[in-house]
Amino acid sequence: MKKNFLFFIPAIFWLIISTILLTLPGSSFPKEDWLSKIWFDKWVHIGMFALMTFLWSWAFYKSDKTEKVKPFIVVATVSLIYGIGMEYVQKYFIVNRAFDMGDIIADAIGCVIGLLFVWKRYLKK
Repeated sequence: MKKNFLFFIPAIFWLIISTILLTLPGSSFPKEDWLSKIWFDKWVHIGMFALMTFLWSWAFYKSDKTEKVKPFIVVATVSLIYGIGMEYVQKYFIVNRAFDMGDIIADAIGCVIGLLFVWKRYLKK
């Protein structure tokens, strides 16, 4: 059991880092106009949630050696629910942050990318 927990450490670490980043006050971010022109914020969300989905899926795969798609779909879904929840946290509890449907779409794209990568990498055909 203890050995299996070790597989979850990267996923837990990334969840903590993501939570910190998503709860920083809006004043902590640069106001550079060129970043908004390349949709930098959306690319960050895609990367964060692709990595989150991958790390949690990898942890479950390594700990259970499962070759079923259902756990990976559950991980991607829970990751997206976390992203939606964080948008509400930003709207109601974080200074200078707001709810952004574009961020949720980027989170969903990241979850799908992470799911597709894990699916292709770990599921036998």
